[in-house]
Amino acid sequence: MNWDIIQGKWDQLKGSVKEKWDDLTDDELTQISGQQDKLSGKLQEKYGWTKEQAEDEINRFFVDKDRV
Repeated sequence: MNWDIIQGKWDQLKGSVKEKWDDLTDDELTQISGQQDKLSGKLQEKYGWTKEQAEDEINRFFVDKDRV
């Protein structure tokens, strides 16, 4: 998974990310700007996940779904 590509396509991907993790607000998605560490941190905060859990969820979402 190439995060440079994700960052470049973030505006296009925000809708899918919001659909998957609907606790994230539009403002939070804008602040995340396709940065993996920020997305991971927000998921940890919103869902009470560990860093490992958040990273696993992110990887499954972007890799398994071929979103990028």
